[in-house]
Amino acid sequence: MGPFRDDFDGTELDPGVWDPHYLPHWSSRAATRARHRVAGGRLRLWIPPDQPLWCPDLHPTPLRVSGIASGAHSGPVGSPVGGQRFLETQQVREEQPRLEGWLPRSGSLAVVCRMELSDRSMAAVWLSGFEESPEDSGELCLVEVFGKDREPRRSAQVGMGIKRLNDPRLVHDFEAPRLPVDVGQWHEYAVRWDEQVAEFSVDGELVRTCRNPPTYPLQVMVAVFDFPDWPGVASVPALEVDWIGGESG
Repeated sequence: MGPFRDDFDGTELDPGVWDPHYLPHWSSRAATRARHRVAGGRLRLWIPPDQPLWCPDLHPTPLRVSGIASGAHSGPVGSPVGGQRFLETQQVREEQPRLEGWLPRSGSLAVVCRMELSDRSMAAVWLSGFEESPEDSGELCLVEVFGKDREPRRSAQVGMGIKRLNDPRLVHDFEAPRLPVDVGQWHEYAVRWDEQVAEFSVDGELVRTCRNPPTYPLQVMVAVFDFPDWPGVASVPALEVDWIGGESG
């Protein structure tokens, strides 16, 4: 598959790489479109106060999200074929066009980004199984930060590692060590993985090593979340990306 890099030049996302919707097969494209802007060589995702809840009649907790993905597909309406299901009896509500933007099996991925979070929001960049088969659902998380777990301008708990999800072959190995980083500033979060090991780093420094990561096709996910029923002042959470890129092994 070769190298991949997006510096977000121009004024639009590359439609051959990115789908600006968050799991639209469980909802619809109209209801899941990300609030985003590409300008000045950067991507900005944000959640304004008027953005509706995501999948409000099915998701167990109120959630709002703006996210993009480097892959998309689903089965027909009424089928269970779709990525990142959150209910055992999940059914496709809107069939999705197939997108294979960048789906590495191994290699590396790095992102330079910054976050604007409150105590009720979260931002993350991760690789999720493309799920040609339902068990191919594991994740490699480069960075996951909840606003409530920050010390503003001082430190944050930075989640990274392997999430097992619906893949019985994986061992869940995800932790959020507290690091002396201000997530409101630019930092590089990265993972390098093969069949034996996944190495997670921040600003070039190794932070975590996990064994036996997934090596089926993975799609890149970039998103910011708001949890309206959590305590904290309502804000406009945002995730800004300078560049994202990697190599496919």
